[in-house]
Amino acid sequence: MVTKKVTIVNPTGLHMRPVSVFCKEAVKYKSQIFIHFKDGEYNAKSVLSVLSACVRSGDEIELVCDGGDENEALEDMINIVENGLGEEIRK
Repeated sequence: MVTKKVTIVNPTGLHMRPVSVFCKEAVKYKSQIFIHFKDGEYNAKSVLSVLSACVRSGDEIELVCDGGDENEALEDMINIVENGLGEEIRK
């Protein structure tokens, strides 16, 4: 199992469009992928689960990957979050 914290940088947080990008990336991996946020654990492969986390721009989440391709999964999930989940990042 590997974990890393990352800050949501896209301006609208995890609403429907960025969540669909996020989950589409997560389902590419055999590893289990979860988001830990506040006191909850959310399945990164489920749009409804991720939406229920109510993550906003600037919030820090912890990504947890567990499985045979966990390192690659974590690296790619971190990259997609840091690149704005398909949205333009305000600087």
